[in-house]
Amino acid sequence: MSTSTAEAHFQRTAPGLRVLRWPALNGHGVDAFVTTRDGGVSTGRYASLNLGLHVGDDDAAVLANRAKVADALGAELDNFVFCEQAHRRNVAVVTDEHRGRGARSAADAIPATDALVTAVPGVILVVMVADCVPLVLHDPVAGVLACVHAGWGGTVRGVTPAAVTAMRQLGSEPRDIVACVGPAIHPDRYQVGADVVDAARAAFGDQLDTVVRPDGTGRWTFDLWRANTLQLVAAGVPAGQVHVTALGTGPDSPFFSHRAGGPCGRFAAVARLREKDQPREKDQP
Repeated sequence: MSTSTAEAHFQRTAPGLRVLRWPALNGHGVDAFVTTRDGGVSTGRYASLNLGLHVGDDDAAVLANRAKVADALGAELDNFVFCEQAHRRNVAVVTDEHRGRGARSAADAIPATDALVTAVPGVILVVMVADCVPLVLHDPVAGVLACVHAGWGGTVRGVTPAAVTAMRQLGSEPRDIVACVGPAIHPDRYQVGADVVDAARAAFGDQLDTVVRPDGTGRWTFDLWRANTLQLVAAGVPAGQVHVTALGTGPDSPFFSHRAGGPCGRFAAVARLREKDQPREKDQP
């Protein structure tokens, strides 16, 4: 299993955004990155690249931020697909008909869904986070892509293996999947109660101690990175093709964190299968 943060790197895009990219994904028929706080127009607790329309920020600012992300890809916002994330294991298979869902209004996002899977080039998948872990899964052989949102709820319910199953239904083989596990709340900061431990025990069995650990205060810490890695490998993804970016969210991090201070913006994992002759996303010279 690969866990080196050196396997992902920050880069500036042409619109001035600072994004995190995975060399394991980019250049293999897919464009994918994770946004940061930097480069947007939102202010206050949402400063500055908040991509969430559902968190209390000014809608016009959020749409301007989303337009910047679209520009970084040389794409139109109407090609983006968002989902109403609900901490479940529901997966949506995205087709051309879904283009634009949730892009300009949270009201028409794909409902109650935490993973998006597609085999359609040019459709841009988005999951938003602010402590939960985003994952991008790509099968370069079958040409299948997934974006997953996993907090503890989605993790113990199995949203990540459910996404792998949906990819298989589109012709993917787990042995061909490259999985990139993005920034999330550090396990040392992710305290949970006995109810979560019980749910994790049911999900992870004798591997529980590698996912949940007592913190000495009567509570436990939960490792989203480790938990989702275990699930990917159990689903058939080779351990050497799982790339964990162990960068934590928080007040001194480039990534928004709800636990660090309450209501805040959302960063996102953004990914698309590149169409034939489609230019790659734009970097600053």
